[in-house]
Amino acid sequence: MSDERGAEKLRSYEEINGKITSGDATILTADEFVDYVQRKGLKAAAKEVDVVTTGTFGAMCSSGAFLNLGHSEPPIKMIKCWLNDVPAYKGLAAVDAYLGATAFSETRGIEYGGGHVLEDLVSRKDVELRREGYGTDCYPRKSIETTVNIDELNQAILLNPRNAYEHYNAATNSTESIIHTYMGTLLPRYGNVTYSGAGQLSPLYKDLDYETLGIGTRIFLGGGVGYVVGEGTQHSPQNQFGTLMVRGDLRKMTPRFLRGATFHKYGPTLYVGLGVPIPIINEKVAASAALTDENIYTDILDYGVPSRNRPIIKRVSYADLKEGEIELDGKSTRASPLSSFKYAKEIAETLKAWIVRGDFLLNRPAELLPTYRELRLLEVKKPEPRVKDIMTKNVVTAKPSDNIKDVAKMLVAHAIDHLPIVEEGKLKGIVTSWDLARALAEDKVRLNEIMTTKVVTALETESVDIVARRLDRHNISGAPVVDSENRILGIVTIRDLASLLRR
Repeated sequence: MSDERGAEKLRSYEEINGKITSGDATILTADEFVDYVQRKGLKAAAKEVDVVTTGTFGAMCSSGAFLNLGHSEPPIKMIKCWLNDVPAYKGLAAVDAYLGATAFSETRGIEYGGGHVLEDLVSRKDVELRREGYGTDCYPRKSIETTVNIDELNQAILLNPRNAYEHYNAATNSTESIIHTYMGTLLPRYGNVTYSGAGQLSPLYKDLDYETLGIGTRIFLGGGVGYVVGEGTQHSPQNQFGTLMVRGDLRKMTPRFLRGATFHKYGPTLYVGLGVPIPIINEKVAASAALTDENIYTDILDYGVPSRNRPIIKRVSYADLKEGEIELDGKSTRASPLSSFKYAKEIAETLKAWIVRGDFLLNRPAELLPTYRELRLLEVKKPEPRVKDIMTKNVVTAKPSDNIKDVAKMLVAHAIDHLPIVEEGKLKGIVTSWDLARALAEDKVRLNEIMTTKVVTALETESVDIVARRLDRHNISGAPVVDSENRILGIVTIRDLASLLRR
């Protein structure tokens, strides 16, 4: 081959597979290869090592399985289908369904979802199956309830649209409240950092230019053998956000490497074990495979900002993250992985053992993954109401030193329930009619004795649905609208939100 991407300058796939078959191949895990390069140098390591194995084990929400559930007697054309009360997608033929990892139970809610059903199936457990149809001449049955297990299915194909992100942003939270996200529970005021990915074991970081990864690449998937179908959805390799679409036979997988999980107050997912063998076909691939945790970086984003353009708080290496503490906002903050390094290492070692035994050969990809993809974002083309469109702009305010009885009269006169407390033009707190009623009963005198100083606020540019959710989460009926310097611009209440329904 010439100098194009994927050039087999050091060794060909046929040579590697020949050495695997004869037992002469040199196989190292990514961790071992990093150490080997540091001891021997890149050139020597590239000449001596044939394959580097990788591994990752983390939450991969864009996962699921195609299931062929077989025909009953009399047969039914499914238009709805549930497995353990988790709905499966049924816009397919009569007895085919796709069960998504993040679908959740209609009776148990987000504590049990599609990922848990897939783990139950792989564990050889019986699963409750419920189907509904509309009845046709050739499919007369309209409903059925029974149980199935994975060995009774015709096909159970794990087909994951997006797995194994090259790297993933870390998360923190600048707000005054706990928030619940797909990056786990994030504590207030930069109280913690969570992150995902396997660092120097991560599959896509070991072949940065996708010289060995493509359609048909054989991989470790869920404890069995799988294949790369092609690029994953949202594949953006030029930004180091490459992804894989993968498939494998669910019946040959194990619950050790395929596990359902739920992120607290967020929803269900599936933890997937995935490992990719990287053939060292040239020195460029070897250089990627030699990248260390110190050379692999990610950004810590502020998930307290409900936007696709979350601000970057800090750029850190995986070596920094693995220390367990990161300095944020002038203080030491605990950093915790959402992925398992232990399992990632076990996957890389298991894949290595398969190759060493001659049980796993490498495939030359039919087509390499693209190294560039434009990532398009969805723009909402219909006008959406913003806080500034519904908020009350002429806000009645008070000062912390104001007398409570005088303020109570003010609320009655203006027929309002929320009173922002302002000092030198900036928001300092808030009181409600309930606060004032209690304060009068307790003979309090000044607002600074009773006001709430940790105020839930809104921005005038925020969408109404985000603010409505915020009010619901904090169980409050209104929030001051402030600018970037915490100056009062208005107030938005449940009454303002209800006015949208009357328009």
